[in-house]
Formats: sequence, structure tokens, C-alpha cells
Amino acid sequence: MKGCQQNLINNPEVLPVLEFICSESNKLTNCGIYHARQLFFKTKRFINKFELNYEMKTTKNPHYQFMHSQAAQQALISVAESFRSFVGLLKAYRENKIDKPPQLPKYRTKGGLEVVSYPKQALKLTDQAIRIPLGKRVKACFGMQYFYLPMPANLEFKEIRELRILPRNGCYYAEFVYNTEEIQADLDVDNCLGIDAGVDNWLTCVSNLGDSFIINGRKLKSQNRWYNKEVARLKTGQPQDFWSPRLAAITEKRNRQMRDSRNKTARLLLNYIG
Repeated sequence: MKGCQQNLINNPEVLPVLEFICSESNKLTNCGIYHARQLFFKTKRFINKFELNYEMKTTKNPHYQFMHSQAAQQALISVAESFRSFVGLLKAYRENKIDKPPQLPKYRTKGGLEVVSYPKQALKLTDQAIRIPLGKRVKACFGMQYFYLPMPANLEFKEIRELRILPRNGCYYAEFVYNTEEIQADLDVDNCLGIDAGVDNWLTCVSNLGDSFIINGRKLKSQNRWYNKEVARLKTGQPQDFWSPRLAAITEKRNRQMRDSRNKTARLLLNYIG
């Protein structure tokens, strides 16, 4: 499985809808966690994804009803999987395979935003745009039953397995999950490249063929230093958990810069090896 992301910030008409459904996903996730925790406390039994979905659906949970049914099911599947992971860790702890006892999945931050996932069955390709359903209640509130995303040029619609709406630092991203064939690399095991990580000299590389090169890390270091100083300035005199739109904006910018530098560096190394 692989994923590629597309920024949705360029469509301001859709942003209030995205914020709403991500907020409902966060609330539904907390409802699912609450029900699963209470069941464990009372019966020492863990709920599965089918039971959890049935419980939220039959009790007419308002957050479940405000989401598209398949997106709501995906949110609850994630909750059930987190409890299944807890069971596995608990078993490993009892068998002395890990040192610290695991903790039950915790609630998400109140008022926060959570990922909204759509399986392939919920999506439809129309005129080279992907139609994403929102549900009847969202249509009643916002006058929109669907929103559309342009089809990524490097993907085929039939390859897509899942679409995720990711809220992050005031931005929303569409992440396409798809299958890809495993690439068999043709490596010459007689050649090797030694890499020493540093700060100013981010990567110092020497091969057994006598080649050497250095990837400069000063620009990356400068960007990170500016970010840390700006965060310290904005948080001066504020509570420890203070957050603001300005902090979100510079954090997202800094994360993009770091990710871009990592990707370009990885490409440079791959081109050299290739």
C-alpha cells in the first residue's frame, strides 16, 4: 500500500464542510472509545468493529448520522483496531515480551479534528473528477451532497483503495491509498555508499569507488532555528498548551520545508545509486 497527498486549501467553498465532517469524525471516535472502554470495565470483554458499528447505528448516535455511513464505519473500524492492538500488547506484556504494561486507547482532544476515510465503494469518477459523498444531513445543513476532487494525474481510479481527508494545522489534505507492485532493485552488492549524518554537513557520503560528496544542512538548520525562535516568541507569556492560527501556519510551513528537503535528498541519493 502507498499513499499520495493533495492539498484541499484551494477550494474555500468546501472548507467549512471539511471542518464539520472532521469534527464529527472526532466526536464519533470518542463515542466509540467511550463505549469500548465501558464495556471492558464492566465485562472485561473487547468489542469488535461489527458490534461497535451496530451500537452506534441502532442507538442513532447523532455524530454517526451526520457522517456518510461508510465514512462513519471507517472511523469506528479504527477505534476497534486500536483496542485490538491493545489486546496484542497486553498479551505480549503478560508473556514478558515487553517491559511496560499497555494503556487503554485514550480519548481524542475535545473540539479537535479527526481523519475522515472513504473506501473505494463510496467514490465515483465523473468527468475526470472524483465525487465524494457527504450524506443527507450534511446536505440539509450546507446544501451540498457531494464535493469533487480532480483525479491525480499519476494514478488510475481503479487503483485507489481508500481516500482519507487529513486535517493538519489549518489545512486539509486528500490522501489516496493505492496498491503498487513491488519493485525488484538490481543492486551491485560489490559497491557500497557510506553515509555519516551531521548538522551543518547534513550527510557526508563516501563510496568504495572513490567518490565523495556532502549534502549541505545549513539551510535546513536555519529554517528550523527560525521556526523554534518564532514559536518561543509567540508562546511567551502564554499557557503551556497555547495554540493559535499563526502557530499552525508556521508549523505547517516548517513541516513542508522539512519534508521537501528529505524527499529531494532521498532522490539525490537514489539517482547516485541508480
